Amino acid sequence: MTKDNDNTNNDIREPLNSMRFSMHSPLGRIGEVGESKGKRGRIGVTLPPNGFSKDIEACGIAGLINVNGKRTDGNDVVDMITTMTDRENGLGAGYACYGLFPELAGKYCVQLLLDDTTAKSRVEEYFKDITNIIKDEKVFTRGVKTMSGPYPLIWRFFLEVPEKKLKANPSIDNADDYMVDVVMQVNSTIDGAFCMSSGKNMAVFKGNGWSYEIADFYDLRKRYKGYMWLSHSRFPTNTPGWWGGAHPFNILDWSLCHNGEITSYGTNKRYVEMWGYKCTLLTDSEVVTYMWDLLCRRHKLPISIASMAMAPAYFEDIALLSEDQKRIVTALRMTYGRAMVNGPFSILVGTNNPYPTMIALTDRKKLRPMIAATSDDGGTVYASSEECAIQRVTSTENTWAPVTGNPVIAQLETGLISKGTENQFESKRLKVEV
Repeated sequence: MTKDNDNTNNDIREPLNSMRFSMHSPLGRIGEVGESKGKRGRIGVTLPPNGFSKDIEACGIAGLINVNGKRTDGNDVVDMITTMTDRENGLGAGYACYGLFPELAGKYCVQLLLDDTTAKSRVEEYFKDITNIIKDEKVFTRGVKTMSGPYPLIWRFFLEVPEKKLKANPSIDNADDYMVDVVMQVNSTIDGAFCMSSGKNMAVFKGNGWSYEIADFYDLRKRYKGYMWLSHSRFPTNTPGWWGGAHPFNILDWSLCHNGEITSYGTNKRYVEMWGYKCTLLTDSEVVTYMWDLLCRRHKLPISIASMAMAPAYFEDIALLSEDQKRIVTALRMTYGRAMVNGPFSILVGTNNPYPTMIALTDRKKLRPMIAATSDDGGTVYASSEECAIQRVTSTENTWAPVTGNPVIAQLETGLISKGTENQFESKRLKVEV
């Protein structure tokens, strides 16, 4: 049950610097103030808890995109993810929605978890100094009786990057790179603040609870509409349960929901950090999100090629390819070896770059499940951990399981680009230039 009020976030809180600091551990207890890598925050809200116990369970992921651009409320995606309750443990869930701010579609929407109003003031002063604040507002939340605190204050800012700031930073190529630096700075240095999402015409809604509780907390069934929705239930396998650690993970327009475990985390983390990303969340899923931004936005790889770099063919399979194809795949492995994602995983990715697109991808052995489908009229493309989630919202018989390491790609207006069952080189004019 829910209670309609907008006081869950407790606007007036005791400032961080006057709160009791627990001396029971390096960080402290949930809800108290701790410090990690020079940044202070409320433990379990804007800082990860101290220590964790490994909790091997399944994750649930589900998403949909209406390729005709029809904006729908969150009912279908909430029904999809809450159907798979046996895949979650109540430690966390989250949603991403694309197309929900059409009147401000050209502005960066930075949606934050904050410990208190003092932390909000810190962030606001930082934004005033380096961006143009077009609008800001408190994100609506309501009390959910089955959830327990501590709760964050949740706020969103709509921002522009001033042209004079770009000109003053010749090492930064564009506004997107500028905003990545802004997000990294907030997450690594501003006490009591964490950016949940930072893209245009989209936002992430996540927290500590069951998938149905998080949906109720943000009123996602009725309050928002979008042409693409992603969802995830449960927290990362190897990291603590806390508000910022819930999926989806986001940078700019890229959002990712992940089921599984990335055993190449150390290599992948060092690779993205070489390119200026700061990994502050202690989770492999954060790193893979940054890799999508790096490979597709900054290196301008097509989504299908970025997928091949992250989930490349085995060398024994490469040996069976034609000479041209062999050269392409070998060049990818040599160039992006540190971007290869090892371990059991299935991921669901959303982006607006360069067009609104949903991507579903599994590991090279398909150790985590993925099912895709289209509605009978072809207007909606679905992806989920289990077919039951899809059948909950549509009676379509157009379902299939994508091939290992082969992405399902659906794009606004274009439709279903790849089912993930085709030859990855089919209809692609690729060549290696020396």
